[in-house]
Amino acid sequence: MHEIEYKPVSKVVAMAASAGGLKALSVILGGLPLDFPAAIAIVMHLSPDHESLLAGILGSRTVLQVKQAETGDVLSAACVFIAPPNHHLSVQKGGILRLSSAQAEKIHFARPSAEPLFASVAEIYKARAIAVVLTGGDGDGSFGVQIIKDNGGIVIAQDRPTSQDFSMPETSIKTGDVDFILPLNEIAPMLIELVCQGRGSQTQH
Repeated sequence: MHEIEYKPVSKVVAMAASAGGLKALSVILGGLPLDFPAAIAIVMHLSPDHESLLAGILGSRTVLQVKQAETGDVLSAACVFIAPPNHHLSVQKGGILRLSSAQAEKIHFARPSAEPLFASVAEIYKARAIAVVLTGGDGDGSFGVQIIKDNGGIVIAQDRPTSQDFSMPETSIKTGDVDFILPLNEIAPMLIELVCQGRGSQTQH
């Protein structure tokens, strides 16, 4: 893939998924427009034993640019950055991405885990942060959504009927910090509404 041309970021959307996540991410990213003014960072629980094809697969299903995240990448509007297998992903000042070592401690039995991503996005972007917790097992992301909320951000969780495994969204919902519980096909329209507010876009459906 050619180099990403940096575009200023209005907001940052941090997504986490596990079981059933490929379908969920495909539907959401496929529903976002080319001029989507937010950057997207994704953590999906992947096998650490072989190279991930996730960026390539998702890149073929969306008009947004998709790449596997590397340390030093800078968040950019209309671009999707995916944590590679076996590395936590976090964001530093200036939107610079950082990968943990492959020996970093697992969180919720996962590496990458949603927690470092959610917590760091909350710290840097405050009210401009949006967390999305998608289908998956265990409770990954449930600490991070509370930090997102504490910093003025917004949290979306996928609903039970459209989740292959509702454990991950449900754990976040039980924190009381989820703003929207949505079926899969309503998440992209909600992101467009939330991100484009104040940009002259119509927010009615």
